[in-house]
Amino acid sequence: MNSFAKIPVVILNGFLGSGKTTLFRNLLSQSKKKDIRVCAIVNDMSELDVDGELLGNTDVVEDDKSILESIHDCVISSMNGIQKLDQAIHKLLSHHNPELIIIETSGSCHPMPLIEYFKEQDEVRLSGVFVLVDSLMLAHDFNYGESLIPRMQNNLINNKRDTVSLLVEQIMFCSHLILTKTDRIEKEKLPDIATYVQEINPLASTHSVQFGRLTLESLFEIEDYDYYKITRLLEELKPVLENEEKADRPYNISTRLVKDDRPFHPQRLWDVCHEYLDQRIYRSKGFFWLASRDKHSLLWNQAAGGISLELIGSWRSGIVEDKDHGLSEMEIVQLKEILKKETGRFGDRHCDLTVIGDESQVDRFTDALKSCFLTDDEISLWRAGGEFEDPWPKNIVRMVNQ
Repeated sequence: MNSFAKIPVVILNGFLGSGKTTLFRNLLSQSKKKDIRVCAIVNDMSELDVDGELLGNTDVVEDDKSILESIHDCVISSMNGIQKLDQAIHKLLSHHNPELIIIETSGSCHPMPLIEYFKEQDEVRLSGVFVLVDSLMLAHDFNYGESLIPRMQNNLINNKRDTVSLLVEQIMFCSHLILTKTDRIEKEKLPDIATYVQEINPLASTHSVQFGRLTLESLFEIEDYDYYKITRLLEELKPVLENEEKADRPYNISTRLVKDDRPFHPQRLWDVCHEYLDQRIYRSKGFFWLASRDKHSLLWNQAAGGISLELIGSWRSGIVEDKDHGLSEMEIVQLKEILKKETGRFGDRHCDLTVIGDESQVDRFTDALKSCFLTDDEISLWRAGGEFEDPWPKNIVRMVNQ
């Protein structure tokens, strides 16, 4: 097949919480507005498939869910993940005529197995490997990037591989480097971060992107991925990565699920986040509710020391219970019929979170989170109209631990 007839593929890679899903949602929304045929593949290590749900809520995917393939419960760069990727690509190509395929990897994905896979493909061509780098995480955990290379060098001396190795190698293999969350660090520090990161891969095109603002058209203007530039890297890392390719969850990264129908006690949740959250909890995300805001469905989005809570909708139960719901009697009857199918004690309200972190720390934080659910006595108080101390901002905004 002529290489120019191949479908271009762009990979969005980057460590946990770097902003890949935000960028992906933005690009998919643009594809609908601009009538550009885009298919999507998302990889989420969690059984909850939170990223898949978030992408599924974009207009273009809601119109046609078949354009999105989700690979979850294994990292896409593992042997198992590569097999699922191959199946997903062939399924999309057989059912659609995409102009572009965008792949969002999980944060623990090593780019090398994906690059090797696309090098051998006849129907698709690898256009760009974007790595998103969290500027705020670099500022907090790596002294604005200054300690990143020394810590990698220390790993090499001690024959050690951890998430620092992964982060550096994600940068080394990229064709485009995107600094995210630059609005959340001191403006004068951004050049320092850019300088330290560019030392790792001076050949990559470097950009700063806030809130996922990248034009979809720009993805069609980039040149094909240059495999020649990483030939030596492939040779050096191939023996090292062979064991990692066999593992669905490498780098001592563990995942835990928190599932409950109860609400969080807002004050206890606030206290736990300030006391237990540190850089060994790489990512936690999902959907939940607070006893003090029982009408609202909230999105929990944590990366490293920062948490953002986002209002994403209203619970059906909350609407039915609201005296000022503004709905017709028929609409309320329909909602009540839907709610009869719910098995939880609080209608459709529930908490579904996934916690991803170092295996030495993940249970400690997960257990602390579970202690934040209302007790039976507090549930009785809540049902009686009792109020709970709520230190979270009234307008949901980010909370950042220093």
